[in-house]
Amino acid sequence: MNKSELIDKLACDRGVTKAHAKAAVESIFENIAEALARKESVRLVGFGTFGVRERAARMARNPRTGKSIPLPKTNVPFFKPGKELKEKVN
Repeated sequence: MNKSELIDKLACDRGVTKAHAKAAVESIFENIAEALARKESVRLVGFGTFGVRERAARMARNPRTGKSIPLPKTNVPFFKPGKELKEKVN
């Protein structure tokens, strides 16, 4: 399912227009992204937790040349599924 299919499904399930469903989905995504940018976690009970982890600086290798390249530390988003979501998938 992609974003537009999610919007269509939400509009159908809740009996709202696609414009309202699109605004709701985009608002949710935007708010999650803004919280992660502030390095806050977003916990959705029964669904999961979105968060940010710091990846340490490291040395990588260019596969084309074999040369070592230093990579700086960086922040990466992660998602940890909740218990109820895991049970639905299994």
